[in-house]
Amino acid sequence: MLGFLKRRKLPADRRPKLAEDERIVAWAGATGDNVVVVTNHGLWLPGAPERLGWHEIHKATWSGRQLQIVAAREVPVGDDAYAVMEDLPPLVVTLLDPDRVPEQVRVRVNKSIAHTSHHPLEELTGARGGVRVVGRRVPGINGLRWTVRYDEGVDASAPGVAEHTRELVDWAKSGVGTVA
Repeated sequence: MLGFLKRRKLPADRRPKLAEDERIVAWAGATGDNVVVVTNHGLWLPGAPERLGWHEIHKATWSGRQLQIVAAREVPVGDDAYAVMEDLPPLVVTLLDPDRVPEQVRVRVNKSIAHTSHHPLEELTGARGGVRVVGRRVPGINGLRWTVRYDEGVDASAPGVAEHTRELVDWAKSGVGTVA
């Protein structure tokens, strides 16, 4: 077999516990004898007890040696039409042999986004900033998961903000076939 056609094999003792329909698409050695594993469902990072789904990654950057991931968590607001998200502190992993991991992370995070649009809210809040409305694909779930992320300085509890945000999400849902 030709050398360039060989596929790297993840050592069995480094393999995370995968879901039934989950498969490994790339992996890379990291510092401290750790590995980063990319699957069709998400990203397994060193020391993490579970996978980070592609729809949970707000931003990923690659510096040529370090992979930085900014994940997001849901902020409870009690609206079932959308979830309000906030960024978690960045996670930085140094990849010793990145192979296809940075490329696969970029491709899969981007593919999870079906819709994104930013809308100013200055008229409602009096403050600078707006809200980003995002429709994301989630493996194993039919349809899109709708989330919003308010810009820094926007008071989501200000009068009219929640109502206007719901209207923006409804607008995005109605046009998701034409907006990408």
